[in-house]
Amino acid sequence: MAIALERTKTRAVRKRIPTTRRERWAWYFYDFGNSAYAAVVLLAVYSAYFQGQVVGGSQGTRLWGVAVGIAMLVVAFLSPILGTLADFSASKKKFLLFFTTISVIFTGALFFVMPGDVFTGMLFFILAEIGYRAAQVFYNALLPEIATPEEIGKVSGNGWAFGSLGGIICLLIVLALIMSVGGTTVVRFSFLITAAFYLASSIPLFLWLRERAEPQALRKGDGYLGVAFRRLKETFGAVRQYREFIKFIVAFLIYNDGIMMALNFAAIIGAVLFGMTQQQLIIFMIIIQITSVAGAYVFGILADRWSSKHSLILSLVLMIGAVVWMIFVQNVTVFFVIGAIAGFALTGVQSVSRTLVGQFAPAEKSAEFYGFFEVGGRTSSFIGPAVYGFIAAEAAILLGASGMDPVSAEQTGIRIAIGSIVAFLLLGLILLLKIRQPEAEESAHMPELLS
Repeated sequence: MAIALERTKTRAVRKRIPTTRRERWAWYFYDFGNSAYAAVVLLAVYSAYFQGQVVGGSQGTRLWGVAVGIAMLVVAFLSPILGTLADFSASKKKFLLFFTTISVIFTGALFFVMPGDVFTGMLFFILAEIGYRAAQVFYNALLPEIATPEEIGKVSGNGWAFGSLGGIICLLIVLALIMSVGGTTVVRFSFLITAAFYLASSIPLFLWLRERAEPQALRKGDGYLGVAFRRLKETFGAVRQYREFIKFIVAFLIYNDGIMMALNFAAIIGAVLFGMTQQQLIIFMIIIQITSVAGAYVFGILADRWSSKHSLILSLVLMIGAVVWMIFVQNVTVFFVIGAIAGFALTGVQSVSRTLVGQFAPAEKSAEFYGFFEVGGRTSSFIGPAVYGFIAAEAAILLGASGMDPVSAEQTGIRIAIGSIVAFLLLGLILLLKIRQPEAEESAHMPELLS
């Protein structure tokens, strides 16, 4: 009864304000900026720079996995608590601003990481990554506020597609500088460009998008932290009412492991297996970003017209096929083709997964549910890269000890580790098949059904 009364109160203070076109574009533009961070720092430039020049060799691959894992573990702990606080205090934008600022500052600070600066290189990246990933909790939680249940798939897909364009533009700027000037200094300067790009693209959201919820009053003797833990306890206590969402989160945790492993090690795979230069890696990531635009748009439409679950299954099947092919490829041109297919599929996986959370979430618990979504995503982001880095490094060591030359040992270790990506994707797909997706009408009225 107490849970039902609190939910009723939450609905009473929630404003029903129509979304403007400008607000949606402001939301899209934020994705435009943070996709530049993902493209330059995670995918194309910093990951390869850290692995190859800051550290070097299989040890660089292992430490990159450790750095990614630490950041994800911190966000996994913070996400549900902060998501609950954001719902109660109607402060999604405030939390978003705080973590965006952290990410922008430490993305720019990567400029100061020189070859051999292993500790600084890990620390600045971990802080930038924490800001980037934690901000996504509150950015994603704004999605149900700017889209109805019937159009949430399309809006989510549009945001991901437009965001991918931001990654393309930022990579093109960086590529032009590296090709025309070259050198380590230009590579490091690309992180300052990315920070500025991220910051500028974020401003419209904070100026134009209006948060619909209003803050709830604290009861006498309560504190915000106590409220957060109480609401989390209530949600866990009512978990049987959200069992399909929990089943989805478990499936997501597993298949997202595979997605994060592919994303976080794509540049390292290209550099180790094919000796790709920094320019080639950037071009490779631009191709992935281009096909990502198409994938986000197409799978967003499919999610609304067909179903989110079926759209997600199709994107996962495509992703599994691309990764299996990657294990056996020997030609760099074919690797580019695989990257294009993977780019098309992986944004479908990510965008439609975000859509499903919005369809499962009660209206008054959007940030809380996206907080749990981030726990699944960040926990898998910790496990996956750590598993991949461990397998690649240990396999290389064992093969080297058996007499294989160091280069071949490292390359074979990478191929063995790619097999673990397939395993995570396949298991997650199997679990996804058992989930029942809520209908749009059911999702729209879920607060009443759950009261």
